[in-house]
Amino acid sequence: MWMDAFQTTDIVDIAVVAIIIYQLLMLIKGTRAVQLIKGLFVLMVIYLLARQMQLDTLSWILNKVWGMLLVAIPVVFQPELRRALEQIGRGKFITMHPGTTGAEEYKKLIEELVRCSQVLSQSRIGALIVIEKTTGIQEYIETGVKIDGVVSSEFLVNLFIPKSPLHDGAVIIRGDRVAAAGCFLPLTQYNGLQKDLGTRHRAALGLSEVSDALIIIVSEETGVVSTAKNGKMTRFLDEKSLRDLLKNEILVEKAKRINPFKRGDSNA
Repeated sequence: MWMDAFQTTDIVDIAVVAIIIYQLLMLIKGTRAVQLIKGLFVLMVIYLLARQMQLDTLSWILNKVWGMLLVAIPVVFQPELRRALEQIGRGKFITMHPGTTGAEEYKKLIEELVRCSQVLSQSRIGALIVIEKTTGIQEYIETGVKIDGVVSSEFLVNLFIPKSPLHDGAVIIRGDRVAAAGCFLPLTQYNGLQKDLGTRHRAALGLSEVSDALIIIVSEETGVVSTAKNGKMTRFLDEKSLRDLLKNEILVEKAKRINPFKRGDSNA
């Protein structure tokens, strides 16, 4: 019987492999590699269906794509591979799954961000606040000083006070906590920006082009509050419009991810 051949070592072998796979998934969690893996999975499904349905032309094209991906994947995943190897080298291979953030925590987060933005705007203090969403931006978090602190308007305002150690970089928020401050963001290559938009706006737009993060920008010169997402910028936001935008981007989209058939309520 096959049960007789199933030994204790086989159980240990399967358990070790399962733990390694889980930890590898935890290492890439919060990075763009997650989205890339989803894309590879979709391509694999299409390839198998094409072969099953004998779609020869599509199968041939996808077969050539797999050959190119063998060369491209190590290049595309280079930041994540370096990060994983560094964590293994530091003895941090075993990671815990972070807890999820509830609706009440997000509502509090929105109010703190709105209050902080208004204080910074009135004081003409420049700021760059990134709200991580589905696409992980761990590589940019690692360019700054890790904090893992509770989000509050007072805390954020103090981070951006001129001449403070971290005021020049971006603050990145993951869930309902400040993940890091003083972070460096990629600058957009778009040359059509208005002349009065400086480095903060270019950095916000640059990150929005490579991720689905929502970025809040407060101009140091004018105090104007703006947001950037998906390569587009929305300017001249007052308290109400910023609050409504954050509710739609955070609360409504969170509800859609939980139940895609449920209509969101922007007045939640």
